[in-house]
Amino acid sequence: MNKKEVANKYLEYLEKGDINNVVDLFDINGIVDSPIYGVKKADEFYRELSNDTTNSELFLKGIFEQTNSNDLALYFTYKWTLQNNQEVEFDVVDIIELDSKNKIKKLKIIYDTVVARKLVDKLKE
Repeated sequence: MNKKEVANKYLEYLEKGDINNVVDLFDINGIVDSPIYGVKKADEFYRELSNDTTNSELFLKGIFEQTNSNDLALYFTYKWTLQNNQEVEFDVVDIIELDSKNKIKKLKIIYDTVVARKLVDKLKE
């Protein structure tokens, strides 16, 4: 897969909650840096996210590639329904660093956590 195909598959699998296929897009040591969940190995992060999630809807706004680089950015709106049926919607930028085989080495998630953090904290109570 090329960079754009990886990005599109990532969004498709994430929206479907297909955690095994999301994790397969990462290299063996791939990590996710999330403002709510912290820095974790990809499989650990996505399993925790899946456990907290009832439904996800993603609305892609753009994929941005840097020339002569294995990095790209995804810009999308994320409508997230948590296990307690609380919903939150926010814009997200994911910065993806790929290795030479187009496996994700690192994914940094950037979004405003004001509402989402409160809802996830409530879920953990």
